[in-house]
Amino acid sequence: MTIQIGDHVPEVTLQRIREGVETLDTNALFDGRNIVLFAVPGAFTPTCSEKHLPGFVQHFEEFRSQGVEVACMSVNDPFVMQAWGQSQHVPEGLMMLADGNGDFARALGLELDASAYGMGRRARRFSLYAEDGVVKLLNVEAPGEFRVSSAEHMLAQLKQDV
Repeated sequence: MTIQIGDHVPEVTLQRIREGVETLDTNALFDGRNIVLFAVPGAFTPTCSEKHLPGFVQHFEEFRSQGVEVACMSVNDPFVMQAWGQSQHVPEGLMMLADGNGDFARALGLELDASAYGMGRRARRFSLYAEDGVVKLLNVEAPGEFRVSSAEHMLAQLKQDV
C-alpha cells in the first residue's frame, strides 16, 4: 500500500557517505525535523541529472530559509550517490541517501519495476514533505513524467501551506 498524507514514514535503514559509510535509521532522520525527501529512479540518469536534482540544488537555500532540510534518495549504493552528488555540486547539507536494496521504496509503496530498461527495481519519482516523521505533502509522478516532484512545485506547496 502506498504511503499517504498523514502516515508516519516507515522505519527502514538508508546509507550515505560522510567520513565513511554511515547507516541512518529513517526514524532518526525524520523525527523532530521538517524535511523534503525526493526520490529519483537512478543517479546519473538523464531527467534525474538534468532536471530533478539540479532544481533542488538551485533552490536549496530557499528550503533552508524556511527551516526545511532536503534529502535525495535513490535505489543505488552510497558510493554512486556520493559520486553523483559531487558531479552535481550538491551543497553541504543536501543529503544524498542510498536505498541500496530498495527497502525504503518498497516500504513506502513507491517501488518501480524498471527491469524492461535493465535497471531492476527502483524508486518511483516522487517528493514528500514530512514534519516530525509525518507526511504532510506527497507528490508522485506518473511513469515517465517530471512535473509534481520538482523543487519548484514543492516550494509552491510549502508557501501555500504556511
